[in-house]
Amino acid sequence: MHAELDNFGTGWYGVTLGLKENEIDHLIAALNGLKREKTHFHFRSEFKGDGGIGDVEIYYLKDEQLDNMELEASATPLRK
Repeated sequence: MHAELDNFGTGWYGVTLGLKENEIDHLIAALNGLKREKTHFHFRSEFKGDGGIGDVEIYYLKDEQLDNMELEASATPLRK
């Protein structure tokens, strides 16, 4: 897996994650577990080198909690 932080220079940032094929399968399993268990999981760095993204947490967001992002797959956003 490879992660990068993009500074847009506007106060907004992007996170780019590159996944290998076996990592995609692991992510799908983690997402299925998230849906079933309603808990969380992490993408974690080994915290080696000059610094960068150390941890990304993915957690279950209840329907009554506010959204501040949306999932976009290809060119079509997935809306509720």
